[in-house]
Amino acid sequence: MDAMTMNELRVVYGDGTLGLHGNSFDYIFSYEKGGLESLVVNTAEWLYRVPKLTFWRATTDNDRGSHFSTQSAAWFGADMFITLKDINVKIDDKSLGLPTAPDNNRFSNEIFAKNVAITFSFLTATTPQTTVDVTYLVSQNGNITIKVNYTGTSGLPELPALGLSFIMPEVADGFQYTGLSGETYPDRQAGALTGTFDIVGLPLTPYLVPQEMGMHMATHSLTVKNAVSQPTHNHSTSINRLTFNQHTQPFAFSALPYTAIELESATHIEELPLPRRSVIAIYGAVRGVGGIDSWGTDVEPEYHISGETNHAFDFTIVPFQ
Repeated sequence: MDAMTMNELRVVYGDGTLGLHGNSFDYIFSYEKGGLESLVVNTAEWLYRVPKLTFWRATTDNDRGSHFSTQSAAWFGADMFITLKDINVKIDDKSLGLPTAPDNNRFSNEIFAKNVAITFSFLTATTPQTTVDVTYLVSQNGNITIKVNYTGTSGLPELPALGLSFIMPEVADGFQYTGLSGETYPDRQAGALTGTFDIVGLPLTPYLVPQEMGMHMATHSLTVKNAVSQPTHNHSTSINRLTFNQHTQPFAFSALPYTAIELESATHIEELPLPRRSVIAIYGAVRGVGGIDSWGTDVEPEYHISGETNHAFDFTIVPFQ
């Protein structure tokens, strides 16, 4: 292997997957599952499931009072079920379409590239339907820039949220982020301070009835941390880190041990299962939570998310920082 290929991505064309390998990182994209199914950095696996488009946030008391959840219930179904419509792979900006078996047999096992982009196009389980594209652009240094594009369609109800969720194999030891202090929402951030904050674990707001919680707006960077015990005589501990950085604009995020659907499904806090995973959700749009009263007043107009207009957001996963 020459000096040039040492710093490039090694591309492996599987029958139903695309493998990208570099210096201390290995990524596998699944054509069947519709996304990145393995993200290994320094031998540590960061994914339990393929990242999932997220349209729902757990119902709040104010949502129930204003009947927003019933009016936008189509997005609950869309959050649960979605159809993979199309896939396109680009190697160094050259489109290959979908190189599955037997077409992949024309490639050798010594293919290298400076960048690889793979776009998954989804069709929502709504009436009417619409499309959402998720593009992963992988650079030779291992950075993954993710772009989400939602196509607005006339007749669709307002969205609770628009994001991409990453379910990780274990409960994170904590996270650090640069953005606004505390829990914030589009209509609940005026009193927050800007800074860098270290959070221990994945804290939950102890509502008697589980509901939306843990949102952080206007975030520039988020680093998830997991402690790893090393098999040494002194039982030393190292920290694995995975960072999400803003690309063209700040993002919102939540870091919880539950999905929005799990929170929605529990009518009392004791019904939630024991924490086993980390759910890191990166959002490009979040509906306000209101709170003018709890008896039916809707969220202010500027904090709604129209289902009839286009929405786009992006961010970058940085494996080494």
